Amino acid sequence: MTQPSPTQPAAKQPPVILLVGLAASGSLSLTIFVPSIPGLVGYFATELGTVQLVMSMYLVAVATGQLAYGPLSDRFGRRPVLLIGLSIYLLGSIGCVVAPTIEVLVGARIVQAIGASCGLVLCRAMVGDIYARERAASVLGYVMTAMAVVPALAPTLGGILDRHMSWRAGLALVAAFGAAVLVLAVARGYETLRTRRTDIKLTALVQGYVVLLQAPRFLGYAFNSGMVTASFVVFLTGAAVLMIDVLGYSPDVAGPWFMTSSVSYMIGNFLSGRFSQRIGLDRMVFWGTVMALVSAVAMGVLSLTGHLSAIVLFASMSIISIGNGCSQPNAMAGAIGVDPRYAGTAAGITGFLQMALGAVTTVAVGHFLPFTNAALAIIMSTALFVALLAIPLTRWPAKPAA
Repeated sequence: MTQPSPTQPAAKQPPVILLVGLAASGSLSLTIFVPSIPGLVGYFATELGTVQLVMSMYLVAVATGQLAYGPLSDRFGRRPVLLIGLSIYLLGSIGCVVAPTIEVLVGARIVQAIGASCGLVLCRAMVGDIYARERAASVLGYVMTAMAVVPALAPTLGGILDRHMSWRAGLALVAAFGAAVLVLAVARGYETLRTRRTDIKLTALVQGYVVLLQAPRFLGYAFNSGMVTASFVVFLTGAAVLMIDVLGYSPDVAGPWFMTSSVSYMIGNFLSGRFSQRIGLDRMVFWGTVMALVSAVAMGVLSLTGHLSAIVLFASMSIISIGNGCSQPNAMAGAIGVDPRYAGTAAGITGFLQMALGAVTTVAVGHFLPFTNAALAIIMSTALFVALLAIPLTRWPAKPAA
């Protein structure tokens, strides 16, 4: 059973800056920490595998949190769930700043990630509430273009703060950002869900999962998005180790290199916003994935033949990022558009796959990178090849809504 959501008049919509802030919250807390990863080994007198938990457990928590926020927001509305999630994000961020041990830091990162997952789900769900399928892909492209500024700057800022102050300074910046987004959400986070389910039974909350996981079209878009995102996440951690431990760059010098991939991703997102309606959602997904895969394979060939360098890493990743920026807004719009009744749940499942697969690939690169410098490119190529294999499912005939 559904009923109109009485919280806000239909004319009021959240400002784009809030959508950008929600989308950027997770990427900021993820990427600003990248240049600090190698240094934490010495700071806490531990091993790289233990420090990698700061990233991998963050991704696991973000993935798990999105599974809950999607159906809860479909049931109770976007606004109340949003405010709770942002509050958790702020508390976790403060915990990271004051963490005295690596164990406490990992725990605080888990709390931070549970809050961050709220923004990732609800940004996409709100766009799906407001716009039709093709238009949603275009809007998501523009939103992600704007929010790409954050991960473009975050590694540079993180490296500078780590070098001249402390790794804690970057996390303090994340806490301040979270507080600002929470204040904006309280003031302008209008409800976008016009109809919501009134049945509070567990079966009602999981119904969306049952419907979507039985839809091949949804699985095609979701797995494409998940594997493409995994290729980006694994690059963040793997490239940081290669740049600092293998190629000998300091954190503040390595940080600006990561800006190139974020700027390239922003270019891809802009192209998505500009051309998705004209070219078509499905074509953008296909050609963006192909572009990324070809470049990842080229990175692997150059690494295996002894030509590893910062230029090879980031020139290849720039092309991959443009392809990812073209495909991802469209894959997400396709996923949430399969069944508009469960837009929040669809965003949650897709986000779960993005972060869960990212966590798996992060663990894999941490395990194999000590044996070969080409491990990063091999894992990225594998992820993108699986993403390409998922695309035929998106052509599956749509099943009429019950």
